[in-house]
Amino acid sequence: METTKVAIVGMGTVGTGVARLLLDHGDRIARHAGRNLSLEQVVVRDLSKSRGAEVPTGLLSTDLKRITGDPEIKVVAQLVGGLNPARQIMRQLLESGKDVVTANKALLAEHGGELFDLARELGRSIAFEASVAGGVPIITNISQCLSANQIVSLSGILNGTSNFILSQMEKGNEYGEAVREAQRLGYAEADPTMDVDGSDAAQKLAILAHLAFGARVHWKDIPRVGIDRVHVDDIRYAGELGYRIKLLAVARLLDPGDSSQGLEVHVAPTLVRKGSPLAEVRGANNAISVVGDAVGRVFFHGLGAGQMPTASAVVSDMIDMAVGRTQLTFRTLQLWSDREAQVDACDHNNVMGRYYLRLQVDDNPGVLADVAGILGQHDISIASVIQHEAAEEGADQDKRQVALVIMTHASTEGDTRMAVQKIDRLPAVRPGTVRMQVMD
Repeated sequence: METTKVAIVGMGTVGTGVARLLLDHGDRIARHAGRNLSLEQVVVRDLSKSRGAEVPTGLLSTDLKRITGDPEIKVVAQLVGGLNPARQIMRQLLESGKDVVTANKALLAEHGGELFDLARELGRSIAFEASVAGGVPIITNISQCLSANQIVSLSGILNGTSNFILSQMEKGNEYGEAVREAQRLGYAEADPTMDVDGSDAAQKLAILAHLAFGARVHWKDIPRVGIDRVHVDDIRYAGELGYRIKLLAVARLLDPGDSSQGLEVHVAPTLVRKGSPLAEVRGANNAISVVGDAVGRVFFHGLGAGQMPTASAVVSDMIDMAVGRTQLTFRTLQLWSDREAQVDACDHNNVMGRYYLRLQVDDNPGVLADVAGILGQHDISIASVIQHEAAEEGADQDKRQVALVIMTHASTEGDTRMAVQKIDRLPAVRPGTVRMQVMD
């Protein structure tokens, strides 16, 4: 049986998982690949750090030249996170004649064009299944298995940390308590900002939108709202209305028959109807619902992070590289090339949708009428209202405040936002009205 020599750069959580699969399950991998994948080098930053995998003597070093200078090493898993030095390492690997597998979605979202152009120029390939949704094979399915379709829309839970936090809040935990539990279990970093403010999901959505629609939208230009604004009260009211709140990443053609109408892209906490597949995704799992014009709706669900699920996707890419499948696909897809964008992102203000509004208002007559009047000025009609009795019986009527929850009929993002801004200026309304989209 032929042998393909491979290497790993970066042996953190994912790199350790990749090493374990290559070293402990070589026979299984060989059956799938039709060849042996021989781990020749592992380059790390700190040799003294303890590892979760036993690496044979002589394989571990801090010298990247042991990989770039060895012409027999053909495929490298580049598993260093962040932008720098990951970008420089990627360039060095490609320039030394290596095909590269990566799980670094931030690097692709920021420098995908540069790196893919360099790979094409050098006759090399880049695979990146693990960069979105961990062990869920969404990259391959969109770029290959669904290639007979015009993708109409995709909606996904792309950040397992946020989904875990929201699942904890459903149990009654406050936001801060849920974040601490996610950190304790290793789902959230010490600084969870990129997860909870929607940035991580936006980076992944930019990659998926490029694959599915040929869009060229930078992740920082994707409208995004994080879960750090979600209160446990919103979880409770959504439940009363028959919904769960999920941080959704959405890319949707406004008119599937006319791509010139544009692509809606956004990341935001969204009310999703209970019983629907996305609403039932719990814990740190990821899920993506994809609609194609031929296949209809398909659903992908599984662990979106963690050592072995992500390592599974990396090793799968390494197998495809060794066999030669990735090289064929890489040349055909022309990802992040200088070709024109096939569809442009639309003006988010013009996107239609239903909305959930939660206001804190004085418990006085006429307040609902004032709120409804402003909504009416912006052609927004009310679908339903929840207002429970004030909790403090016997308190000064003029000082009591209650939550007022309104579900709207369809309106534009821009009209709804402007209406809420006006509502927040009413004397009887406490500023900071919560506004979330509703997916039915």
